[in-house]
Amino acid sequence: MVRMQGEATYSIGELADTAGVTVKAVRFYTNHGILPESHRTASGHRRYGPSAVARLALVRTLRDLGLDLATVRRIVDRETTPAEAAAAHADAVAVQMRVLRLRHAVLTTAARRDSTPEELELMHRLARLSTAERDELVTDFLDHAFGAPDSPLPRVLRRSLTPELPDDPTSEQLAAWVELAELTQDDAFRALMRSLFNDHMADHPTSPPRKHAVGLVTETVRPLLAADVPPGSPQATAAVTHVATAYAASLDVPDDPSLRTRLAAYLTAANDPRRERYLTLLATVNGWSPPDHPRQELTWFLTALRRVPHA
Repeated sequence: MVRMQGEATYSIGELADTAGVTVKAVRFYTNHGILPESHRTASGHRRYGPSAVARLALVRTLRDLGLDLATVRRIVDRETTPAEAAAAHADAVAVQMRVLRLRHAVLTTAARRDSTPEELELMHRLARLSTAERDELVTDFLDHAFGAPDSPLPRVLRRSLTPELPDDPTSEQLAAWVELAELTQDDAFRALMRSLFNDHMADHPTSPPRKHAVGLVTETVRPLLAADVPPGSPQATAAVTHVATAYAASLDVPDDPSLRTRLAAYLTAANDPRRERYLTLLATVNGWSPPDHPRQELTWFLTALRRVPHA
């Protein structure tokens, strides 16, 4: 460092050492008009004034934050404020983060499921849907599963079964949305949900689905499971009789082999892992607590039901 007329100046190497950057970086910023030189020596060597150290430190900070050269130049030349530039850049970073989360969701789901190229393409398309497109996809599924949205019951069901991806979803929520959206496009799953709804509405047109059959089984079987009662025991026989009798009474029909066959078919459909998966994914997307699906209770009861001969 030398002084000229009382002002300290730096050679390009001295400035690089002082600022902790490479000579190449100093030359790069100088050539792009971001770091002006104070003057040149008679032999043509660049010299920089004291303000170059602080300016270069600011440039490094801005570049580390990811700002482009044009924005950096406007800030150091005071054509825009750091706050204005930071706000604009934060918006751009937010978009980049969302894109990265989308990619992460698709890739992790594809890796976990060993997806085919066609499945990967479908997941990618579902992940990139706009809000309006997501709403249209969900509406189509719910209309197919639960009928038109013009009666009170379907509206209640829609509120409890509609996924609503937040504006700033986590990677976990995005991955859940991708899988859930793909599931809603599965014809077999749609048929399952429609069948469950139709079966229940035929029996209980004013009651929420699952309340009578699944709820009754859950309440009856859960204590037996806690006590480690096997499904082939006398207690199991009594539990089956209790549930079947109560279910028959709710339908105002006799407890006979036909009723028990009907009950078994409904509970088997209600215990389908795809339905459980939908509810689990729905809770993740909406930020709800994980659902308490009575898989163990239903499986135990169906096993007991098959072992208990009807008189």
